Amino acid sequence: MTFLNTAFNDSPEKILCFYINDSRKIQIIRTLPNSPRDRVVFPGQRLLFEALPSEKLQIQFCKAFSVLIPCYKLRVNEESSLTQSTSLTLFT
Repeated sequence: MTFLNTAFNDSPEKILCFYINDSRKIQIIRTLPNSPRDRVVFPGQRLLFEALPSEKLQIQFCKAFSVLIPCYKLRVNEESSLTQSTSLTLFT
């Protein structure tokens, strides 16, 4: 999972993805199968990240419960979505 700074990767394989923690709990996320590390996502935090369309975002709510979301379902329509939101957090 590559978290973005201000420049986006031009890799043709990777897609730009968006995730928001809309819960009231801290979450731990990682992409499977290739995530180099876990990321903490605070309540209300919004993330942009790059991933392969075949990867899955694992969202861990507690030690015993997590869900998987295919990254292709989190794909951003870059032309419209990035210009509409001003409160996105970009990570490296």
